[in-house]
Amino acid sequence: MSSSGSESTPELPATRPVDLREARDAVADTAGAGQRVLLRGAGTAQSWGGPVRDAAAIIDTTGLDQILAYNPADMTVAVGAGIALGDLQAKLDGQRVAYDAARVPEGATVGGLLATGDAGPLRATYGTLRDLVIGVTVVLADGTVARSGGHVIKNVAGYDLAKVLSGSLGTLGLVVEVVLRVHPLPEATGTLAVVCDVPTAFTCASGLLASPLEPVAVEWYAGRLLVRFEGTRAGVTTRLGKATDLVREDSGLAHGGADVLDGAGESAAWDEVADVVRGAPGDTVLRVGSRASDLPDLAARLDALATDHDIDATLTSSVGIGVHTVRIRGDEAAAHAAVVAAWRSAVLERGGSVTLHRRIAGLDDLVPSWGPAPATLPLLRALKTQLDRDNRLGPGRFAPWY
Repeated sequence: MSSSGSESTPELPATRPVDLREARDAVADTAGAGQRVLLRGAGTAQSWGGPVRDAAAIIDTTGLDQILAYNPADMTVAVGAGIALGDLQAKLDGQRVAYDAARVPEGATVGGLLATGDAGPLRATYGTLRDLVIGVTVVLADGTVARSGGHVIKNVAGYDLAKVLSGSLGTLGLVVEVVLRVHPLPEATGTLAVVCDVPTAFTCASGLLASPLEPVAVEWYAGRLLVRFEGTRAGVTTRLGKATDLVREDSGLAHGGADVLDGAGESAAWDEVADVVRGAPGDTVLRVGSRASDLPDLAARLDALATDHDIDATLTSSVGIGVHTVRIRGDEAAAHAAVVAAWRSAVLERGGSVTLHRRIAGLDDLVPSWGPAPATLPLLRALKTQLDRDNRLGPGRFAPWY
């Protein structure tokens, strides 16, 4: 396994379909040959989960990069799953896919972002990509084409493939086409930056999220709580002022403890958060889900572990919804492994989950990619058996679970 964010892809025969028919044929051909397959988009998340083992072929989705239908009035867009989300955003007219995962500037594809279940700070308002999907077309491991949803925003009965595939890391099917809901671009944005520790950040965030002010993102990073607002210029200005008053009331901060960021300063603050989430070569990066109220205890435990093992551990957290990312830096793989194992244990004791997104070289020899199997493992195995009976897609991603 490479220590980079994008696992070095094995030198294997690769097929690059450009439409649904070619994608179906590519999967069917590998099924007929009994080959195990690595499904790959732009490769920005190939280091997520466990390393793929024993794959004999690659199906590359980046040829599926077309906008298939765009209906601004209906606020929907249908795309090939291999289109880079950043490229799609640039082609939307006064609209956007309200989604800001850190990997988007690296060229992450729509299908890959769905398959990883990834999201950025806007998850607090808009959720992950699966929450913006209203239709999906998938080729299953035996070459069967399956669809759910459609091109109209409505509730649908039946198997919700978008939710099934979210977080599956390319192990349940090849996403070929996706229909997304879009939102209007906001007229203005602004961010309140509050200097505080984690317990104070949690208190302030709880008050803001319970208020009618409707921040679109609330993130703690590097000693600051970042609270973002979007809307009309007047509305953003008004809500920033009220949020400042509320934060000072909840935290007892002096007048200098909260600043309003806009323009380049605002962009730089959120770019720093994304840099932690992406990591860099030599880093280990963990994505954690927990109860929101566990954040102060988990942050304190992480600080203690970093001190004990003489490494740098940087935490960024979507406060209020319990999604945290940790970037570990230091020269020794053994120190990374010790912190991963101990902090994973602390998270699991509280009923949370941990996904390994990036690792320092040598980490796989010291600590498993996944911790103890969850109670839902029988359900996960049953789903895997139903959709990929021969375990051909992404073998090893969820090892040793299956």
